[in-house]
Amino acid sequence: MGEPIKVLIMDTVMDRGGSEAMTMNFMRNMDRSKVQYDFLVHRDYKGAYEDEIEMMGGKIYRICPVYPQYFHRYKKEIRKFFKNHPEYKIIHSNTMELGYFAYREASRQGVPVIICHSHCVPVGVNLKQIVRWYFKHKMQKYITVRLACSTEAAYWLFGKKNVSRTKIIKNPIEASRYEFRQEIRNRIRQELNIDENTFVVGHVGRFFPEKNHVFLINIFAEIHRRIPDSKLVLVGSGEKGDNDPYVYLAKEEVKKNGLEKYVIFTGVREDIPDILQAMDTFVFPSKTEGFGIALIEAQASGLRCFTSAKVVPKDVKVTELLEFVELESSYKLWADKIINAEYNYKRNEFYKKITEAGYDIVDGSNKMQEFYCKILEESEK
Repeated sequence: MGEPIKVLIMDTVMDRGGSEAMTMNFMRNMDRSKVQYDFLVHRDYKGAYEDEIEMMGGKIYRICPVYPQYFHRYKKEIRKFFKNHPEYKIIHSNTMELGYFAYREASRQGVPVIICHSHCVPVGVNLKQIVRWYFKHKMQKYITVRLACSTEAAYWLFGKKNVSRTKIIKNPIEASRYEFRQEIRNRIRQELNIDENTFVVGHVGRFFPEKNHVFLINIFAEIHRRIPDSKLVLVGSGEKGDNDPYVYLAKEEVKKNGLEKYVIFTGVREDIPDILQAMDTFVFPSKTEGFGIALIEAQASGLRCFTSAKVVPKDVKVTELLEFVELESSYKLWADKIINAEYNYKRNEFYKKITEAGYDIVDGSNKMQEFYCKILEESEK
């Protein structure tokens, strides 16, 4: 048996975000004797997935962040990296346009397959967006393969003329792990000190501005005024852990609304399929979203889901459980829809619908493995 194809995954940090979870799902389920993932990350601290990566045989390399003050240093480090590691014939980057310097250097060093994977659709106009716009146009000539989690994400990063040349990759999950089980719901609620009959609003996501936690807390404040014993469970953390400024802003908003006893900050959790069981509804009012894999997971768990219209791709609506709500709508309107939703359905049926819709991890991993083999073979012709 020959050596496996070595794929270098480029990401910011291997913490529990959407693209990182997708990568880990692929890595767990691919035949690692045929395809092996290694990682180049852009932070000096240890990410949540790193122990598991190393257990599965993956290597982790570190490089400085792609910040303007580090551009000169970054260009030197990335040049040195590719000179020292000619074994990587496929680069799969989740850093999007911020991978520009890496794509350029990899191309110069003769790397045959340079994959850029689009995961989000930034909004607004500011200095950061101008820099991103510049990089995404300069990088196009160095990319050999374009992937995206949705058509919207493809359009933003690669432009209209390249959408048809972009492969849309579904973010698969282990759907069966999300099957609703009453015993798991009871256990998690007991752990979180939530009574059996309490109405629980849930959210899973990093504490970044795009996730719109302050808006979500105000929606919950409106719900709580009508259902006084309701609780909000926020799963996730910021880039700097619990001391992150966006975690602080969220906690300040909770205090301002007098909800300290009713909002639970769980931090990062490894048991997302289980903690979803404890929720009654899932609210995801993102300002921007490339896809929103958390919504697929929530639907698999049988949760009613409410998310931002126009901002979150329509492809995320895999079941009748999900409803889009205008982000400009009032907290009251969001609360009305959430409270008025009917709950006379069997939650344990929905994970099957996720599998039927093509989000099964085993099938998705096999296709991804075949994809790597095919594109490398084509590049060597």
